[in-house]
Amino acid sequence: MALITWTAEQYGTGVGFADDEHKTLFGLLNKLYDEATSGADRATIGASLDALIAYVVDHFAHEEKEMVAKGYGGYDRHKEEHVAFIGIAADLQKKFHAGEAEVTEAVGQLVKGWLDNHIPTFDKSYSDALK
Repeated sequence: MALITWTAEQYGTGVGFADDEHKTLFGLLNKLYDEATSGADRATIGASLDALIAYVVDHFAHEEKEMVAKGYGGYDRHKEEHVAFIGIAADLQKKFHAGEAEVTEAVGQLVKGWLDNHIPTFDKSYSDALK
């Protein structure tokens, strides 16, 4: 069962690239969550974790590039949110690969919670500027 489902009402920004990338991100998160909660082997979970984090880094860079290009006034605060989240993700990734942490249901819920706040609060705010 999917951890998070993209809907235009809840997550839509009206910015084509962002909505498309968010849908892909949700798919990667759901895949990782399903693997982690269904007992997939550690190598499979690690590969999915790495793929998700790499995608998030690329997505954030794309958003930031577009915000700068359009002179979006909320860029600095938005960038701070991205940097903080990448720090959390990188720490989990490092600990997972060192055998010091697991990807659990709680990790999935943490990421979902961040997305549930970030997209409606921060990403929808750039909608008019980036369209």
